[in-house]
Amino acid sequence: MAGAAIGGAEAFFERLTLALPGAGFEVLPVIRADPARAARLAALHPLQLRFGGPLDLLTRPRLRAALHRFRPAIALAWMNRAARHAPAGPWSLVGRLGGYYDLKYYRHCDHLVANTHDLVRWIGAQGWPAARVHHLPNFADDLLGAPPAALPGAAPRILALGRLHRNKGFDLLVRAMRDLPAATLVIAGEGPERAALEALARECGVAGRVHLLGWRDDPGALLAACDVFCASSRHEPLGNMVLEAWSAARPVVAAAAQGPRELLSDGETGLLAPLESAPGLAARLAEVLASPGRAAALAAAGRAEYLRAHAPAPVLARWRDVLHAIAASKEMP
Repeated sequence: MAGAAIGGAEAFFERLTLALPGAGFEVLPVIRADPARAARLAALHPLQLRFGGPLDLLTRPRLRAALHRFRPAIALAWMNRAARHAPAGPWSLVGRLGGYYDLKYYRHCDHLVANTHDLVRWIGAQGWPAARVHHLPNFADDLLGAPPAALPGAAPRILALGRLHRNKGFDLLVRAMRDLPAATLVIAGEGPERAALEALARECGVAGRVHLLGWRDDPGALLAACDVFCASSRHEPLGNMVLEAWSAARPVVAAAAQGPRELLSDGETGLLAPLESAPGLAARLAEVLASPGRAAALAAAGRAEYLRAHAPAPVLARWRDVLHAIAASKEMP
C-alpha cells in the first residue's frame, strides 16, 4: 500500500492487515515509508519501500525480491500506485479498488476486488470478466460504548469526519448551518480546504457554531458525543465514516453520492439528501434533530445493518472465502 499518511482507504488497509492473521492468514505488509504506519503495523514486521514516481527504479525489484522470499499465495495491491509497482510472479496478483480508478494500473492483475457492488458493475462494464471481479466490503471497528469526547459548542451537535477536500462537500454543510440556527457543527479532519471553510463560515454568519477540530484518531469518542452524523460528500465511492457512525449507533444523514446511496436504505438506516444541496442537507438534518424517536429508530436500524454486513466477523469471513478461492485458482510451484 503506497497511499497517504491519513485517509479512509489507508485506515481500512491497516484495520484489514491487522485483522487477517486472526482469520488464518500469514501477512507481510509492504508500505510506502511511513514511521507512524510502520509502528501501528509493527507486530507484522512491515517492509517499507519508497513507492515513488517514474524515476523510482528500486521499489519494484526490491518488492519482487521480498515477495519471492515470503512466497505468498496472493499479492494484494492496494490502489493505483501499489498496483503500478506490483510485479507478476507465481502468486495471484489482486488489485484492490476503493474508487472509480483508471484500470490501466491494474491490467496485469489476475483478479480485482472492489468494496461496492456499483464498482464491481463499473469494472465489468470496462470489459473485465465477471469471474475475476469480486465484491469485498469494508468493515468498521465496533465503536459502540466509547466514552464521549468533549466537543465544543452547544447541543444539538452535528458531526462530520473526513479530509478537508472539496469532494467531501463540507462547504455545503457549512452553508446548511444557516438553516439550523440552534445546532453546532463539528468537523474532524484536515486538508487543503481549511482556510476556505473558515472563510465561508464567517461569510455565512455561522463561524461561532462551526468548529474544525483537525485530524483526530478517536472517532468512537466523537460519535458518542454527537446527536447526528452527516456525510455531505459530492463524491464518495463508499463512505467508511457511515459504517463508523452505524457501529456507534448514531443516526446518519448523507448526500446521495455513490457509496451512501448504495449503503443507506433511505428512511430506514439513514436519510439521504440531494447532491449539491445545502438546503436539502439542512432539511434532512432538521428531521432528525426535531424527533428524538426518529433519531433513535434510524440509529438502531443502522446499528443492525452494521452488525449484519459491516462488522469485522462477517466481512472477514467474506474476505477469507474469496482469497482462498483466488489462491486455489493459481497453483504455486
